[in-house]
Amino acid sequence: MIALAFGLLLIHLTLGLIFLAHGAQKLFGVSGGHGLQGTIHMIEMLGLHPAKWWAIAAAGGEFIGGLLMALGLFTPLAALLIASAMLVAIIRAHVPKGFWNSQGGYEYPLVLFIVALALGVIGAGPYSLDGAIGFAALNPAWFIVGLLFLVILGLVTWLPSTSWVQKHWHALQP
Repeated sequence: MIALAFGLLLIHLTLGLIFLAHGAQKLFGVSGGHGLQGTIHMIEMLGLHPAKWWAIAAAGGEFIGGLLMALGLFTPLAALLIASAMLVAIIRAHVPKGFWNSQGGYEYPLVLFIVALALGVIGAGPYSLDGAIGFAALNPAWFIVGLLFLVILGLVTWLPSTSWVQKHWHALQP
């Protein structure tokens, strides 16, 4: 049991710190990041509109999700925030480049997505703030509701890249 608890600590701490750092780059420009303006520009290049909203959602999701995951606090919510950022990144930025990470593909973001989902289902374990305050992992049915939301988010971000939507995009705008 101690080995499992320690393993979960290593996983949630590492995943959380990775996303906390990525979110800080995108929001505040730390560690060579481009800050929020650079993130907005990147989101515009991916074709998501309104770009500012998507940039704040992506960067904020990574930052807040990373912080919560590193602390092991409200782990299912942290997992969904991280997974949503990775799902959009996979669909919009990495799928067109293929599978392999060495070519900019979705291999590594997919691993991060799956690890986040696994922690969302399992929880962060006893060596976490969730463990300290007695917050158990969500009932799997509620987590599935969150996953369904992710599927809808994936469709919303994928649809503008389909050829039919691209042809008719201006007609779909209010």
